[in-house]
Amino acid sequence: MSAPEPTEPRVLFVGGLGRSGSTLLELLLAQSADVCAVGEVVHLWERALGADERCGCGERFSACPFWQRVGEHAFGGWSAVDRDDVLALKDRVDRTRHIPRLAKNSLSPEQLADVRRYADLYTRIYRAALAETGARVVVDSSKHASLAFALSWAEGLDLRVLHLVRDSRAVAYSWGKQVRRPEVVDGEDFMPTFSPFEVSKLWTAQNAAFHLLAARAQVLRLRYEDFTADPAGTVRRLREFAGLPDDPEALRILTSDDSGSARPTPRPDLEPSPPTAPFRAHSVAGNPLRFSGGPLTVRRDEAWRNRLPRRSRAVVSLATLPFRVRYGYLGQRGSDESVEKA
Repeated sequence: MSAPEPTEPRVLFVGGLGRSGSTLLELLLAQSADVCAVGEVVHLWERALGADERCGCGERFSACPFWQRVGEHAFGGWSAVDRDDVLALKDRVDRTRHIPRLAKNSLSPEQLADVRRYADLYTRIYRAALAETGARVVVDSSKHASLAFALSWAEGLDLRVLHLVRDSRAVAYSWGKQVRRPEVVDGEDFMPTFSPFEVSKLWTAQNAAFHLLAARAQVLRLRYEDFTADPAGTVRRLREFAGLPDDPEALRILTSDDSGSARPTPRPDLEPSPPTAPFRAHSVAGNPLRFSGGPLTVRRDEAWRNRLPRRSRAVVSLATLPFRVRYGYLGQRGSDESVEKA
């Protein structure tokens, strides 16, 4: 399926620290035909082109028809991309340490050339993905604030940023667990783990960066806890933010299970997904949830309340206090505005 190319591809960039529900949210949005979800494109150069890991559809990157068509459309084939050059460019542009420079109103000619060349790689991918699917919006759940800042300098890109926030204590608990990466084809690999103090630093830095980005791009803030409490309302708000119509069909994917939680109903457009599973996006990297073979239940995960050690909880609570207060996480389960303009 193809459609006329938009002059400015529109991307909904999901930003924040990992383990905040971005994969679940992305899969939920991708149930609608006017949304194309591509996963964490920031990892494409290493994990897809380099390691040939599995796409969310289940195929290796090199065997996925969608990604091969995207590569042909964007670059004349992935073989035309100098991966070593891209990784070197990424190191000069897409690192957290570069955010203070990227947040400025101007860059030196050399810096601007690097940033725009790097951003153009993503713009080409977004444009190709939209052309191949006929969608109107592409969702990139890369999360990295440095990439979002680089994209804010892009030419010919309609960038809309969703700043996804989750309680720092829940995030710390999740990053402490050992999680296998099913996308790895040869051998076994696991996602990295971080100590509570390391997570606290990362959580604070990433969230602070997206507050700063609001001066350069459209940014909408959403709490994970409010998304899970009202997935239908979240879908409506995000579709509006992405410039999509309020389509009742987009909400039919939400049904209720016996527990009262919402879950998407199947849309088996992709052959690798069994007919009993929800639609799988052609996603690069992300939570193992994207390989789920059963229904996706949208339900708040609060295991951390009982399983995060008291000492770890105290460390995270103190280290992230300023933003926890700002986001309404201090001493309550959350009762402030669910989605607010950044």
